[in-house]
Amino acid sequence: MPLTRIEAENFTVFEKIAIPFCRGLNVLVGENGMGKTHIMKMAYAACQASKRDISFSHKTVMLFRPEQAGIGRLVNRNQKGVNTAKICIESDTAKIGMSFSTRTRKWDAEVKSEEKWEKQMSDLTSVFIPAKEILSNAWNLDAAVKMGNVEFDDTYLDIIVAAKIDISRGADSAARKRYLDVLQKISTGKVTLHEERFYLKPGTQAKLEFNLVAEGLRKIALLWQLIKNGTLENGSVLFWDEPEANINPKYIPILAELLMMLESEGVQIFVSTHDYFLSKYIEVKRGKDNEVQYVSLYKEGDTVLCETAKEFELLEHNAIMDTFRQLYREEIGVVLR
Repeated sequence: MPLTRIEAENFTVFEKIAIPFCRGLNVLVGENGMGKTHIMKMAYAACQASKRDISFSHKTVMLFRPEQAGIGRLVNRNQKGVNTAKICIESDTAKIGMSFSTRTRKWDAEVKSEEKWEKQMSDLTSVFIPAKEILSNAWNLDAAVKMGNVEFDDTYLDIIVAAKIDISRGADSAARKRYLDVLQKISTGKVTLHEERFYLKPGTQAKLEFNLVAEGLRKIALLWQLIKNGTLENGSVLFWDEPEANINPKYIPILAELLMMLESEGVQIFVSTHDYFLSKYIEVKRGKDNEVQYVSLYKEGDTVLCETAKEFELLEHNAIMDTFRQLYREEIGVVLR
């Protein structure tokens, strides 16, 4: 049940855009402010709306957190005279849509085909890993947000819940063991949960509070936990915002290898990145059977457009490669002076 397409009209930074998704790894690139995270959040909201107790429109509000929970504030504000936004997300078996205007109260958007979406996609599991590590702040966070003491969007609250659950008990499957073996090259220990607090236990040593561990290692430990507890399995969808953030560059090849392994086991993946090395290592680590698509978001005037390609170098609008080439030219200039 992979996601196959998203269309957005007059939504946040987008005037009108349509992006096809591949069944495997979708790599979103582009400068800041192009809407990479917005695309992933909308796709994640649709995945979560496959559960009967979660509304597509309400989940969208909880992921974006507009003022006063007003979904109307997500209408593109650059379009004069246009006050209605539309969203449509498709899978290979169903689609779900939503429209709302600047006058829509709270999350009272008009949602289309939600019941059919729930029926067709009911077995879907999805997880969103935000750019900033959050498990070190997990204790009592949900209660604090509900009390209004702090404000975090649902990507942070959901990932804490996903890390806490124990979906799969008993011996690890062969595929899961391969993932964990790869992660052990990076991680210094295993994640444990005690009295609602997360710890990292390095082998036989005493457990460490999560906030005493380097942030990059915390992100790797989180991924270890999601694989260990069975959240990331065949048929699930992983969204990962800037996986390279705070990661030691020498571990980027291992991350790319792991993404390829997850893709080959039937996990549909969406990542956004600004990193040249991650983008290139995905190319290096991909096998002939891995399905990878690069999606570049870029601006022409005030309009955000998209371009897709099966290979990183084939993107005509590629901010990462443009910066790399500029660095190369400046380096050559220094050598020649």
